[in-house]
Amino acid sequence: MIIVMLDVVLFQPQIPPNTGNIIRLCANSGFRLHLIEPLGFDLEDKKLRRAGLDYHEFAAIQRHANFNSFIEKEQPKRVLAITTKTNNFYGDVNFKEGDYLLFGSETGGLPEEVRIQIPDEDKIRIPMLKESRSMNLSNAAAVIVYDAWRQLGFPNAV
Repeated sequence: MIIVMLDVVLFQPQIPPNTGNIIRLCANSGFRLHLIEPLGFDLEDKKLRRAGLDYHEFAAIQRHANFNSFIEKEQPKRVLAITTKTNNFYGDVNFKEGDYLLFGSETGGLPEEVRIQIPDEDKIRIPMLKESRSMNLSNAAAVIVYDAWRQLGFPNAV
């Protein structure tokens, strides 16, 4: 059963096991998953399917040709861009039902042409040590998804 509270959006993901892990994350939390093309793999990739185990059938997954078609179709009220290019920490955000959590690709993050479409107050980061560049995509998604779900009171959790 899919319970939609928030949506996870992956902008041009490149590594199949990361997306597979995020499919499983979304299936377990009730969040929908949006994949913005081009993808760096085929959705039938063995590594993607292995990481997602048998959770693919329990996840609501939508594909979008590009960022603009995603915006047109979904018409989100608020997109929170997870990026290292801000000083706003995710822990300072009040997540709301209906938010879209936008993550960039593993190799390039969110490009400038996407980031400029997001208001500065809606760009958030995960704190890291000064020497660190970024976190693994599926780990970053898990950190944000579970904090957002916690803030919403873990509805429908057992």
